[in-house]
Amino acid sequence: MSRGPWHVAVLMGGWSAERPVSLMSGEGVAKALESRGHRVTRIDMDRDVAQRLADTKPDVVFNALHGVPGEDGTVQGMMDLMGIKYTHSGLATSVIAIDKQLTKQALVPHGIPMPGGQVVDSATLYEGDPIPRPYVVKPVNEGSSVGVAIVTYDSNFGNPIGRDVEGPWQHFGELLAEPYIRGRELTTAVLGDEALLVTELRPKSGFYDFDAKYTDGMTEHVCPADVPDAIADACRDIALRAHRLLGCKGTSRSDFRWDDNLGVEGLFLLEVNTQPGMTALSLVPEQAAKMGIDYAELVERIVEEAL
Repeated sequence: MSRGPWHVAVLMGGWSAERPVSLMSGEGVAKALESRGHRVTRIDMDRDVAQRLADTKPDVVFNALHGVPGEDGTVQGMMDLMGIKYTHSGLATSVIAIDKQLTKQALVPHGIPMPGGQVVDSATLYEGDPIPRPYVVKPVNEGSSVGVAIVTYDSNFGNPIGRDVEGPWQHFGELLAEPYIRGRELTTAVLGDEALLVTELRPKSGFYDFDAKYTDGMTEHVCPADVPDAIADACRDIALRAHRLLGCKGTSRSDFRWDDNLGVEGLFLLEVNTQPGMTALSLVPEQAAKMGIDYAELVERIVEEAL
């Protein structure tokens, strides 16, 4: 299909913990498409989303939802049944990639380095540590670092963890416990079938949590990252292989931890985001811009692949 003009429904909002980010992403996308002469219908997703899409009759949906049910295959399955074209990954890919444990089962047998660990019933954390400290606990299927906690020897969570201590164990029945990897936070975007750049994320305090991601000035983005060529090449290679193995479409973003004492052996993929943020602070638009792809062109390229 040509570069339009298209009628694009931008699907955003929803009811996950990442709703505010999705609204920012969606509004950015909508304005970019309008600036290029496309017709845009903004849809803040609620329970009657299928009827609203049927009434709208778009050429394509730009899926700017983050988290459940917009990123886990639910909305993708609905649009498949309705015969609607949409951006980003399809049903099967979304089901696997939103679940960090399923992602490991899909990627590790193919040689993708990921941390070990196990899924635990969160109530068992009050009885003792599931793996030796330091370790990370995180929800199995949330993004944007929602509900992540680092449990160290000197953390104030108690040993065993206290029932009255604020942490993700209070909000999720199951959690993924993984060994904590010291070192640096790296991320690589894939657009179409090309790995872009490597960004290092340096939070001003603490770690790269939800607030650090979406509050201007709380995290320094070093792009391209000041890392050895071997590490940058490995990040791009792993990101592209993971994108292909999972069957991602449009764009994805792979997040890494790198223990810089260990060279390439210290590089681990943490997760693959099938619908990365498109806000002013987001990493995919930033990497694309460094490669000469402006925001509106980035959005159009994602839509074109869907069409």
